[in-house]
Amino acid sequence: MEKKNMDWANLGFGYHETDKRFVANYKNGAWDEGALISDASITMNECAGVLQYAQTCFEGLKAYTTEDGHIVTFRPDLNGQRMEDYCKRLEMPVFPKERFVEAVTQTVAANEAYVPPYGSGATLYIRPYMFGSSAVIGVKPAEEYQFRIFTTPVGPYFKGGAKPLTIKVSDFDRAAPNGTGHIKAGLNYAMSLYAIVTAHEEGFDENMYLDAGTRTYVEETGGANFLFVTKDNKIVTPKSDSILPSITRRSLVTVAKDYLGLEVEERPVALKEIEDFAECGLCGTAAVISPVGKVVDHGKEIVFPSGMTEMGPVTKKLYDTLTGIQMGRIEAPEGWIHVIK
Repeated sequence: MEKKNMDWANLGFGYHETDKRFVANYKNGAWDEGALISDASITMNECAGVLQYAQTCFEGLKAYTTEDGHIVTFRPDLNGQRMEDYCKRLEMPVFPKERFVEAVTQTVAANEAYVPPYGSGATLYIRPYMFGSSAVIGVKPAEEYQFRIFTTPVGPYFKGGAKPLTIKVSDFDRAAPNGTGHIKAGLNYAMSLYAIVTAHEEGFDENMYLDAGTRTYVEETGGANFLFVTKDNKIVTPKSDSILPSITRRSLVTVAKDYLGLEVEERPVALKEIEDFAECGLCGTAAVISPVGKVVDHGKEIVFPSGMTEMGPVTKKLYDTLTGIQMGRIEAPEGWIHVIK
């Protein structure tokens, strides 16, 4: 199929409507078969559960064109499993992960012309989501739901690409102990908007959120997990029950251990120890891994030895290896690459 005539190299991280999207409806206790449709608009009741009580969750993954010309996605079964977990926590009907992967496959295949070519630096972002669609006025779960997937071609999440970011230690809390910080509930992200807009206005790229209980341990940013590198090249990732279980972070941990032979620790990371690390990165589906050059803690500047000009050497090896696996340049572990075409 002929590709759309787009400026692939200069795409921002924004929404570009594509031809087809997947829609399935839950009614009378069961999901229908679902279908691909052309209409990007949604019509719902003014009292829909998603509008009144924010009963919604979402996922995010990407489709790539590999070096040998295949269109693939990266570990979509794990996104499907996470979506099942979100639904259980939000009292929403589970959309089975097997159907999730099949729906992703159908949607990407139907929008093949929008999958950026290999080497462009762009990807096709895939957004599965679910929401309560029936009318709810009392505070309770909706009775009907809609599961949808749309796609949009995107450039890098951070406009500066691999240029190290400057982030601030936030005064706001992203998630509470025993709360919903570990799931992609829509309201979690709505509540982070004020904090990220404030950070941008102050000249920072992102926030570093601390644990809400003691405000002494590093959690994550609004849209990515942290990954630190010690001065003796050990990988350290923060451990917390209120952090989203990032598929990218888990994959980078495997890459570090099995491909690069590095030691990895997943443990609580105290704010006071970050000045001892050599490198820092933010990892997630959208960003893959973006280097952090500086953390500002209420006027105190912590500049990592990797500096403010380029990605640190270990972070770069991690990035190059994982993207090499995703793009087909490096052999992937079994089950990581889902071939669509």
